Amino acid sequence: MQNRSISNLPILIVVVSLTTLISSFKADPPIYRKGWIDLNKNGKKDIYEDPLQPLNARIDNLLSQMTLEEKTCQMATLYGWKRVLKDSLPTKEWKTAIWKDGIANIDEHLNGFLTWGVTSTSELVTDIKKHVWAMNETQRFFIEQTRLGIPVDFTNEGIRGVEAYEATGFPTQLNMGMTWNRNLIRKMGRITGQEARALGYTNVYAPILDVARDQRWGRLEEVYGEDPYLVARLGVEMTLGMQENNQIASTAKHFAVYSANKGAREGLARTDPQVSPREVEDIMLYPFKKVIQEAGIMGVMSSYNDYNGIPITGSEYWLTQRLRKDFGFGGYVVSDSDALEYLYNKHHVAANLKEAVFQAFMAGLNVRTTFRPPDSIIIYARQLVNEGRIPIETINSRVKDVLRVKFKLGLFDQPYVKDAAASEKLVNSIAHQAVALQASKESIVLLKNNNQILPLSRSLKKIAVIGPNAADNDYAHTHYGPLQSKSTNILEGIRNKIGADKVWYAKGCELVDKNWPESEIFPEDPDATAIALIEDAVNTAMKADVAIVVLGGNTKTAGENKSRTTLELPGFQLNLIKAIQKTGKPVVAVMIGTQPMGINWIDKYIDGIVYAGYPGVKGGIAVADVLFGDYNPGGKLTLTFPKSVGQLPLNFPSKPNAQTDEGELAKIKGLLYPFGFGLSYTTFAYSNLKISPIEQEKDGNISISVDITNTAKLEGDEIVQLYIRDVLSTVTTYEKILRGFERISLKPNETKTLKFTLFPDDLKLWNREMQHVIEPGTFKVMIGASSEDIRLTGSFNIK
Repeated sequence: MQNRSISNLPILIVVVSLTTLISSFKADPPIYRKGWIDLNKNGKKDIYEDPLQPLNARIDNLLSQMTLEEKTCQMATLYGWKRVLKDSLPTKEWKTAIWKDGIANIDEHLNGFLTWGVTSTSELVTDIKKHVWAMNETQRFFIEQTRLGIPVDFTNEGIRGVEAYEATGFPTQLNMGMTWNRNLIRKMGRITGQEARALGYTNVYAPILDVARDQRWGRLEEVYGEDPYLVARLGVEMTLGMQENNQIASTAKHFAVYSANKGAREGLARTDPQVSPREVEDIMLYPFKKVIQEAGIMGVMSSYNDYNGIPITGSEYWLTQRLRKDFGFGGYVVSDSDALEYLYNKHHVAANLKEAVFQAFMAGLNVRTTFRPPDSIIIYARQLVNEGRIPIETINSRVKDVLRVKFKLGLFDQPYVKDAAASEKLVNSIAHQAVALQASKESIVLLKNNNQILPLSRSLKKIAVIGPNAADNDYAHTHYGPLQSKSTNILEGIRNKIGADKVWYAKGCELVDKNWPESEIFPEDPDATAIALIEDAVNTAMKADVAIVVLGGNTKTAGENKSRTTLELPGFQLNLIKAIQKTGKPVVAVMIGTQPMGINWIDKYIDGIVYAGYPGVKGGIAVADVLFGDYNPGGKLTLTFPKSVGQLPLNFPSKPNAQTDEGELAKIKGLLYPFGFGLSYTTFAYSNLKISPIEQEKDGNISISVDITNTAKLEGDEIVQLYIRDVLSTVTTYEKILRGFERISLKPNETKTLKFTLFPDDLKLWNREMQHVIEPGTFKVMIGASSEDIRLTGSFNIK
């Protein structure tokens, strides 16, 4: 039997827990046998209890024993402690609750998140050993106290490390994208999966496969970027890492066409995506297709938006035809938030909740997941079956998908975390933190370095660190990741790097002014308090050799339900840096934030600009390493930076002349920074482009190689980008599409040869009949350091 030691728990918790369990349940039957568990307590090894039986045979055998009540319980989520579930541990009331017959999953149980900005400090949350014990006891109820012993799938968030009180905290997913490092993404996925399973979670809602389309969107921190190929390639790596050895299931979100939100609207607004069918295929669906087919992802979250008037979560076309039949998805689909409820109370395509249940489950939804008790959804499903409206075969199909994932995860055979002490050693270990630090470093983008102002010399006697983001690292503790893992802000990172006695700090201004966001359309001059803060910062800068000004956005200005109406710096941040620049001291700007910022003045007048995004719990260390030359920055942007919000929509990839300013006489022209842009403290030369063969059949591959040389005196990383273009086609295609990238590290004067392979699918388009085909003709090849910095070109022909 699983070790149920509780010797390490406080006496009060031990007494309460034992009293609860003893008074609520009968003595455990002898169900734990050598190599198997007698889950249905009948004294014999049924097929579904036998680990040596084929997967489908186990599923079918279990399904044949399930009642309608037990089946429908596998179609709903029970939100965890303090969200919906009132109890942190099983109680006698559970024996009469609807989940007495099982439940599909329990979400965010004991992970510490209670509501936005509120974290639990219960020992069952903060103490890893006690947490593991409590998770095991919760699972034990479903194994030992339900008729068939069907284990629960513990789901949780985890897009920058698993959401827990403490876990390894990575940079946000956007920063992960800016590393362009597939191997590193795989490592972060593997660690996320390992730590999740060690904490008792078996299914994590990551990666996010949405493709960014609007720079005002508050959720940009959660995506890899705006290019579908990049999102797909990194999504594949993250999924493979998370699901390695079936340690957990990865559940991607948000399917489908979620991030093309009109006006960057989200939350309770109707996102109302205005996207053409070909863009849906080429941009929005491409990452989901690739991750499903190449990584075998076990979960997908259905989005709460509609497309072309049809809500996704009530659409058989999206949840069955596209997801399962076209893409081959074989896991289970959960609904995002109130996606099912929105069918009747937002989209108004269902008369009431019961009709919404009918539409969603008939369409292909497996599990309704939202912050409400599961009872109503389960009861309505039972009624709909008894009324003959939902065929029992449909219920069986939906339940099979859920059971399949649980069997793959080994939950029927190893339902408990075996070693809490090992979990404590593993979670947020020194080795895992080293990976997090590496990710933070590789994600930082150098935007400007005039007169080689960077890296800064350690011989500087006094350094002024100024700005509202210098000592604010709330970005390291945002939702969907570790909540209280120890973090280092930028001020601390610099002080630790060069000595606190050499660093003077002044806040300079608040992140936002007191009337924000109204002040974005009714701007005000700084009041006396704001003026005093700026003057204090100026005085601090005057005494220093250089000023590092840390500006941008943070959790007040970005995040879920925090889309912007402008991209300008909020509050009096621009006033601050203008005042610092007037001192005549050298100035370096460090930009925090996940939305591209309108920093035109800074770009023109400040010599050094570092974009750090949301660099994670190790962000302060990483930024300091970059500023003082202990790390040579090599990250590159995965979002287009416009000069003005008035230029939107503006993103990569784009159709020929779709974003040109040629002939325009009354608007701002050009980009601030293009997709793929990023500088280094060193320089690189591109040469010797080879394409083979020059002519190829439609089903053949194209091999491409290029030499990259470090032409400076400092070791550094370059991110080489491969773009192609279909020169002549029956429909308009993108002027450049990304079809390869590689991050390489080169020592001074070192040359490396990079090899890329273009596969037939890389060349396909959706023709006039909406068939996905390769059209014969010439394809242009472009190799460069960004989407606009193309160094080498060539071509090949498809017969």
